[in-house]
Amino acid sequence: MIFKHYYQLTKPGIIYGNLLTAAAGFLLASPHHIDLHSLVLSLGGITLVIASACVFNNYMDRDIDKKMARTKKRALVTKEIPVRNALIFASILGIAGIYVLSLYKNSILVVIGLVGFIDYVFLYGYSKRRSVHGTLVGSISGAMPVLAGYCAARGQLDKGGLIALLILILWQMPHFYGIAMYRYDDYKAAGVPVLSVVKGMRATKIQVLSYIVAFIVASSLLTFYGYTGIIFLVVMTILGLAWLGKGYQNFNGDDKKWGRKMFLFSLIVIIVTSTMLAIGPRLP
Repeated sequence: MIFKHYYQLTKPGIIYGNLLTAAAGFLLASPHHIDLHSLVLSLGGITLVIASACVFNNYMDRDIDKKMARTKKRALVTKEIPVRNALIFASILGIAGIYVLSLYKNSILVVIGLVGFIDYVFLYGYSKRRSVHGTLVGSISGAMPVLAGYCAARGQLDKGGLIALLILILWQMPHFYGIAMYRYDDYKAAGVPVLSVVKGMRATKIQVLSYIVAFIVASSLLTFYGYTGIIFLVVMTILGLAWLGKGYQNFNGDDKKWGRKMFLFSLIVIIVTSTMLAIGPRLP
């Protein structure tokens, strides 16, 4: 049981989602040859860094978590894991993760890992409590795995990696705004200034649709710059338009239901997007 509590502290759902995008970034940057050893090594280091950041985030958010229905049973809230033990656990994970990434002897990869860690633990941890822009700040760290995977395979930072980073940032905004809508009561009770609480539901809906349009445009850039073929462009455009069409359905209906539907559809979007990033360079 205690192992399960430590495992949950790492937010495995976030880890699995980020590993999907990290692998997609690696494969995007490997159109001709896939180095399986490098793929496994990079995913291992990325996993450890993310797990560390999530445990530290659990530590920092324990006062907020006890006010929210979906988080009030976390181990640091219920005190099933002592704070000291959680901090030691997080530190070991972080040190191990940076060490694994450093085995590449690629300073860019280590910097990406550190930037993602610092953004999530400190910048996002601070801004989410004080600013409506906390979601945007957090989206940077959430998109870093695709860039880390890309740079692990390519060995350098270029336009392809930066475009993939932008695509993932733009995907996250509708994803998390959807959560902020259907979990409105939780965020309001905890005093977290997400967009739906501060600006209202309609303003959040407009932002969701705006980010989806930007997502469609950003996705086309990979084909425009020659990293993927026309099939990637067609699939991603159809996917984006389907997401946009989903948003226009019942736009004036129940806000929480609308937010939940947009959130659930965003999960389909990220799975298809990651798949297309992985196979896009190999398609016409």
